[in-house]
Amino acid sequence: MTSTAALIWYLVIAGPQGGMVVLPSTFDKREQCTAAITEYQKQPTPAGWSLQCVPSASPFADNGSAE
Repeated sequence: MTSTAALIWYLVIAGPQGGMVVLPSTFDKREQCTAAITEYQKQPTPAGWSLQCVPSASPFADNGSAE
């Protein structure tokens, strides 16, 4: 049996005072995450805010721990 790890991409929003928000929606592909950022940037954004895509391990690859 082989084990494969899949990445899930989270959209992280950083505020001007150093705060950070991780959106609960996940993206299967980086392209989906970057498309969300592109769509967000079509509207005027407040100064100091930034968005980025951050990869994370799949929730199905945590050896069965349920939290």
